[in-house]
Amino acid sequence: MRLAVLADIHGNSFALSAVLEHAGRQGVDRFVNLGDIHYGPLDPAGTARLLAGRPMPTVSGNQDRLLLDPPGRQGPTLEFVLAALPAWELERLAALPWVMTLEGGVLLCHGTPCDDARYLLDDVDSGLPEPRRPEAVEAELAGWDYPLVLCAHSHVPRVLHTGRRLVVNPGSVGLPAYTDDQPPHAMSCGSPHARYAVVERAGAGWRAELFAVDYDWDAAAALAAANGRDDWADCLATGRAEPPAPASPQGETP
Repeated sequence: MRLAVLADIHGNSFALSAVLEHAGRQGVDRFVNLGDIHYGPLDPAGTARLLAGRPMPTVSGNQDRLLLDPPGRQGPTLEFVLAALPAWELERLAALPWVMTLEGGVLLCHGTPCDDARYLLDDVDSGLPEPRRPEAVEAELAGWDYPLVLCAHSHVPRVLHTGRRLVVNPGSVGLPAYTDDQPPHAMSCGSPHARYAVVERAGAGWRAELFAVDYDWDAAAALAAANGRDDWADCLATGRAEPPAPASPQGETP
C-alpha cells in the first residue's frame, strides 16, 4: 500500500491542485485527508470541487467542526467560508468521523485520536513548536494499537519512530505558517511550499517521505489580502510567523 497523505488544506485550491498533480506522479494507490479542509480567506468552493472529483478517506478537523457549529459571534473569514460553500459540501463535512482506521493497521486523526485540537508531535509552551519525545507521544496514543498513525493540526511536517510505531504529520497543503493565542505560539515551516507525505509498506513496517511542492503562493497570498486577511497573506507568501501577544477572547479564529 502506498498512500498520499493530505492535511490542513484550508481552502487553498491553488496548493491543493499542485499537490494532487504532484502526488499523482508518485505512483500512490490512494489518497487520505486529515481534515481542516476549507476554513480560510481563499477558495473554499474551488477546494470542494477539486475534492469532489477525487473521493478519499477523510476525517474531520477542529476547523471543520467550526463550520458546522459556528460561534454566536462570527468573524468575517468564517462568514466568507460559510457563504461560499455549497450545501452538499457542508452535509459531507457533517458526516465525517473524527477518527478512521484503514486496513493494514493505519489510524487517521486530525490532532490526537481523543482531541482534534491538540498537537500530537509538537509542544508549543515556548511559543514555537518543539518535537515531543517518543514516550510523550506514546502516552497520547495509549489504547490505540496501530503501527502507523497519521496526524495533522500543527501544519509542521514531522516523522517520528516511537519504537512501537511510525507517526507521520504531513504538514499543511494550504497554510505553511500561522499564529494562535491558546497559548500564544507560532507554527512556521520556513518556506511557502505546499506540503504532503507519501507513506508505504516497508517489510513488516512503514516508511514515509515528506514533500514540499511549488505552486503560485503569490496568487494565494493576493487572494487572502483581497479578502481582508493580510496576516494570512504574509504567512502564505513567506511560510513564516511570529508568536503573538495574548489575544482577547473575542478575537477571530486564526
